[in-house]
Amino acid sequence: MFYKNARIFCPDFQFRMGAFEVKDGKFGAVLPQEVPADAVDLEGATVIPGLVDVHSHGNSGADFSDGDYEGLKKMAAYYLQCGITSFAPASMTLPYEVLSKAFGNARRLVDEQPAGCARLMGIQMEGPYFSEKQKGAQNAAYLKNPDFDGFKKLYDDCGGLVRIVDVAPELPGAAEFVEKASKLCTVSVAHTASDYEHAKEAFSKGATHLTHLFNAMPGIHHRNPGVIPAAAENPKVRAELICDGLHVHPACMRLAFAMFGAERMILVSDSGRCAGMPDGSSFDIGGQTATLTDGIARLESGTIACSAINLYQGLVNTILFGIPEADAVRAATYNPACALGVQDKVGSIVSGHYADFIVCRSDYSGKRVFLGGKEITNN
Repeated sequence: MFYKNARIFCPDFQFRMGAFEVKDGKFGAVLPQEVPADAVDLEGATVIPGLVDVHSHGNSGADFSDGDYEGLKKMAAYYLQCGITSFAPASMTLPYEVLSKAFGNARRLVDEQPAGCARLMGIQMEGPYFSEKQKGAQNAAYLKNPDFDGFKKLYDDCGGLVRIVDVAPELPGAAEFVEKASKLCTVSVAHTASDYEHAKEAFSKGATHLTHLFNAMPGIHHRNPGVIPAAAENPKVRAELICDGLHVHPACMRLAFAMFGAERMILVSDSGRCAGMPDGSSFDIGGQTATLTDGIARLESGTIACSAINLYQGLVNTILFGIPEADAVRAATYNPACALGVQDKVGSIVSGHYADFIVCRSDYSGKRVFLGGKEITNN
């Protein structure tokens, strides 16, 4: 099937008017010279790749770390309805046996590929190798120093689905952990009180990712620069940005894109089970209680926890906050796919990639979601 008269987000990260083909669940020709007369006319609608969220804990009352397979399917269905066609659920700081069960469910979802669910393209292992000083909403009772053998067992048991593992670089053994783990997956600096030197060492050893920039890490100081400048000055490091407008002020979102460049920014929701739940809801997060009030989830201590948005809402926010449209779309599609190492399958409208895409108006309303070339939702 061909679609014509579309404003397509192309692989060079520019929008162009033209046509594209969907064949056997994958993209065929993109911007072909000849288009069949019976091609579907999209009447100038915007077409972008399906979004890729590499950092989301849950939604609709379910959390990945619950270790409940039906809950994970519920999460994946919600993502798909929202235009997030690929995702990597994030775990919490919990005992290995709890993580093992959750990771096993991720493996099952990949193997079974149930209808109506977004593609699970990996796992982000957020914890337990974190600093107590910057634990944020992570449960301090389960924090550990970096443990490559423990990580490797979890990694092997789920068939290598862990695509991002987080670590605080100032912890004992962190440098060695980064060096070993980076040969298996993306290593991210996260929940850290690190100084500049430890962070720089972690990036030199192979860390290439920064989890939820500005959150759970020291701010920039002109005499004690810390993690953020160490990441920004290393061209191999990408940085996540929670795009709810609450975790990070819009001015700092613009600053982040200016520091790292559009090619290194990754938009994430960092959503919890409260996404899709009504305001006033109380819920569990890693063994702690949080409450959603005025759209902000907080622990009983007042600490801001997960977000209550989905990535599509975050993409719209990011554009409204002044980030150029093409840069925002890239940060929600291609860049996160690269962080997972799946950019040859998803995240771009390229011949041979899965035909996962969104058709919407220029203001990103009225979206239609397609997975493998089949329309899933129209809202």
